[in-house]
Formats: sequence, C-alpha cells, structure tokens
Amino acid sequence: MIKQPPYLKKGDKIAIVCPAKKLPSSIANGIAILKQWGLEVVIGKTVTGSYHQFSGTDEERAADLQQFLDDKSIKAIIAGRGGYGTIRIIDKLDFTAFNEHPKWLIGFSDITILLSHSLAELNTQSIHAQMPYTFDESTPEALESLRKSLFGEPVSYTYSSEFPNRVGNTEGILIGGNLSLLIAVEGSVSEIDYDDKVLFLEDVGEHEYSIDRMMRLLKRKGKLAKLKALIVGAFNEIEEEKIPFGQTPEEVIWELVKEYDYPVCFNFPSGHIDDNRAMVIGKNVSLVVDENNVKLNFL
Repeated sequence: MIKQPPYLKKGDKIAIVCPAKKLPSSIANGIAILKQWGLEVVIGKTVTGSYHQFSGTDEERAADLQQFLDDKSIKAIIAGRGGYGTIRIIDKLDFTAFNEHPKWLIGFSDITILLSHSLAELNTQSIHAQMPYTFDESTPEALESLRKSLFGEPVSYTYSSEFPNRVGNTEGILIGGNLSLLIAVEGSVSEIDYDDKVLFLEDVGEHEYSIDRMMRLLKRKGKLAKLKALIVGAFNEIEEEKIPFGQTPEEVIWELVKEYDYPVCFNFPSGHIDDNRAMVIGKNVSLVVDENNVKLNFL
C-alpha cells in the first residue's frame, strides 16, 4: 500500500529548501503565497546559499534537506527551484524519520529525482508541481491545484489537446515527471516500476534526437509496454539543429507507443510551462481520453 502523507491544515509548517541550483532572485512572492494559504513557512539555509552554480556544497544541501526530513513539526518540504544537483545528494540522505512520519515532498524538473525516490524506495506519495521560484509566472489554476493537492481538496483537470490522442478510459497509479531525470535514475534504487501505471512525461530544452533516444531506452527496457496510459505534457524550448530531426517530440513519442492499445493524450498542462498543474505521484487516478478532450481525476 502506497503511503499518503497527512494533508496540510492551516497553521502547519512547510519548509523551503534548494536541493540543486541556487536561486538567482528573491522568492519573497512565493513565500507570501504560501503564507496566504495559512501555512507557517520555514526557510532553509540553502535558500540563500551559493557554491558555484549550486545552493551550497553537496554536504550543505544534504544537511539542509536532512534537517527538515527529520523534523516532525515540518509537514511538507517544497523545493525553491530545480536546475541540477539533486542526484548528487540523494544517496547522502537518511529517510528513517521520514518513513516513520511521512510528509509531502514538492517540486518538479530536477526534483523528479526526489519524487521518484519517494515512490520507488519509500513507497510514499509526493507532488510534482510549481515551486516558489516559478510561482511568479504561474497561472492561478496551477497554483490552486497545488494548494488543493496539499490540503486534500478534490482535484480534476479537463483540457483539449491539439495533437490527436488515442482514445480510452482507465484507472491506475500515477507516476512520472521529467523524462531526463527519470532516465537518470534507471538502474538505481530510485527507479520506479512502470507496469500497470499511468505515466506522465515532460521535458525542456532538449534536442528531438535526445527525446527520441531517451524514449527508445524506456521502450527497450520494456517500460512502455505494460502501461495503463501515457500522458504527454509539455516538451518545450526544443534546441534547434542545423539539420532538422524531422519529427516533433509528440511525433517521436507517438511512433514509439502506437503499437500498444492503452490511452495516450498529448499537450497535458504539466512541465516547464506557466500552467504546470499539480500531479500527485503515487495517487490513484481515472483518465478519460477522447480524440481531443481529456479528463484526469484524482480518486
């Protein structure tokens, strides 16, 4: 049984840490929004830390996160931002106290490492969602989806896809996140089991050939064959090449999964975009996919 951390209530403490890259600017507005939700915000040392491009040395970042993993009064930990660096500290962390008193881990992009580890190794739900650094550019809907997810309010999404979907209805456990980071944990204790799951993927700033290569790795490992469904989020800021690759990310992904029969939907509001909706990893969802219309409901 996958563990669900207790939902938050007003007056609970949420800690902000930066397990990866350092913050280039203030997150005062993000902190203010969390306080507006009725939360007490505790600021980790890494929020103002700096070591080369990181928010501190590997040891400093690990210690900052460890402090809040161990602190029973902290009910959720949200990453200030992503970037790169979480994989450098994941094996330095002790999750003994976290296992006894699970709490919400929140973030996206590089934080996929932590979210994947939470499900694979700790059997605990987490939240793929906006972070204080991205709050300023976020749509109100994306922020509200995070608030609802944290406080245990009903969450469902309905949207229209521009790229044709493969129709179908299903239910299953939601897994996924940033494609590059999911590839980075393959073969480690942080690797998720994909069988009979609803997988969502997103990525940013990659070449089409790189997306093709990563998706082919998943296919060769059998990760794509037994899914309940595939949700394709934003693949944006694609690196241009002198010789065009010839396929969009959506076309690349469709080519690799068209032989299967599960529902596939595209253009989902998740990823490095303003409308980055909260996705509760490890939670049971129902998915209804028509040719262009999609409904995702957290059960």
